[in-house]
Amino acid sequence: MDSEDAITVEKTQIDAFLDSATQAAKVIRETAERDGFIHVFSHLDADGISAAGVIGKALFRLDARFRIRITQWVDEKIIGEIVADKPELVILTDFGSGYLDLLNEKIPTFKVVILDHHQVTGTTQNPNFVQVNPHLHGIDGATDVSGSGVAYFAARAVDPKNVDLAPIALVGALGDMQDRYDQRKLSGLNGLIVEDAVNAKLVTVEKDLTFFGRETRPIHRTLSSTTNPFLPGLSGEEDKSLAFLSSLDIPLKSGDKWRALRDLNEEEKKRLCSALAEYLLSKGLHYEITNLIGHIYVLNNEEPCTSLRDAREFAVVLNSTGRLNRPSLGIAVCMGDRSAALEEANKVLEDYRKDINKYLTWVMEKPERLKELENIYVVNGEDFVNEKIIGTISSIIISSLPNVEKPLIAYAQVAGEGVAKFSARTTDIAINKGVNLGDVMRVASEQVEGKGGGHNIAAGAQSPLDKVATFVQLVNDLVGKQLRGEKVGSDSNA
Repeated sequence: MDSEDAITVEKTQIDAFLDSATQAAKVIRETAERDGFIHVFSHLDADGISAAGVIGKALFRLDARFRIRITQWVDEKIIGEIVADKPELVILTDFGSGYLDLLNEKIPTFKVVILDHHQVTGTTQNPNFVQVNPHLHGIDGATDVSGSGVAYFAARAVDPKNVDLAPIALVGALGDMQDRYDQRKLSGLNGLIVEDAVNAKLVTVEKDLTFFGRETRPIHRTLSSTTNPFLPGLSGEEDKSLAFLSSLDIPLKSGDKWRALRDLNEEEKKRLCSALAEYLLSKGLHYEITNLIGHIYVLNNEEPCTSLRDAREFAVVLNSTGRLNRPSLGIAVCMGDRSAALEEANKVLEDYRKDINKYLTWVMEKPERLKELENIYVVNGEDFVNEKIIGTISSIIISSLPNVEKPLIAYAQVAGEGVAKFSARTTDIAINKGVNLGDVMRVASEQVEGKGGGHNIAAGAQSPLDKVATFVQLVNDLVGKQLRGEKVGSDSNA
């Protein structure tokens, strides 16, 4: 296939995806016009909350009757809520495609719109279900569009004025770490959202160091709080970060005020970047150097020097509200609240970062909490690590492990549920060798009567506590199969 044919195929795929978004928009609009009650369910991470905020704003503008519920997964309890409430329409954002069999079994006659980007499992043939998912059109949902992006395309199809929600969709994509193209760039369908946002003068794209706190934190605190890239000896070490910067003759203050990354001039940024690259090389972390400089997405309508100005920092704010059981704050911020909800969300963010540091320190205290098996690393969070933060912990730790070809699975107990929540992460290097964690977690969980799935690079699952050891061994074996070139999934004997 030559390049012209490839472009034609890509356009056909995009057009088919956008057509499905138009179908979903039609169902949503017609339900609102009939004054039908709409129940929205979404995932609790930054992408899920962004998706809920996008759809919530679109429904609000339609003067629709709706309720939003943020949850970790779709299970019998959620199904029970749907059956009890009898909504005219159920909208699932940032999940749903992995629960098709459950939905078909329990609520086959309900009208359901699924706005998801995870791998699709189960039967899709139900006339009552409208599913918008890039995977159905040969588009990678792990890199090219997030759940909030899918929600955005549906919202834009509902009403073109919803283009002003494009920045929130980009926040969700960055929260889902989809900036995996060259120099931390968003591309694919995400690139179309960037175009919408830039053309509407809502977003400015720049190139800079991609550290958390670019707008809001003193430079030494930005270094010490960064986890992507992880800087061993500096991440989590404020005094050492301060000493590192002082050795570069970069002024940390302007008068009495601490300087942030945005305050550095070009020469200072080059000096800092070169020093960090040398530092990472000295630690043997060649791969992490590529994460230093990247595309920055500045939200023009947000106040400078605030946590919402930089889209990546905005994503961390949303992630904190979802992980610490305050998702309504994140949704309110996405829908436009810049007063009480934002103030409270920033407080939650500080608690969230303290919790992350506490959990990382705890994991590293004893070797049995981070084990290396034949094909994977395993983190046991026991009943200490908050199971809603285990995904964040796994994302941070995977970036600092010596063997970049081995995926990481981390788990913690879900209080009172008798199950463990698993989060799996890997690298592009492992994916290029055949690893697909979405398939691994789904197949392994099915064999222990659990539930799992996700993307090739990031996935999750739950397992009964008494079958955790079995589950871990299954994951280790299945990853081994993939690394040997064997298939794992519905078309294999796994």
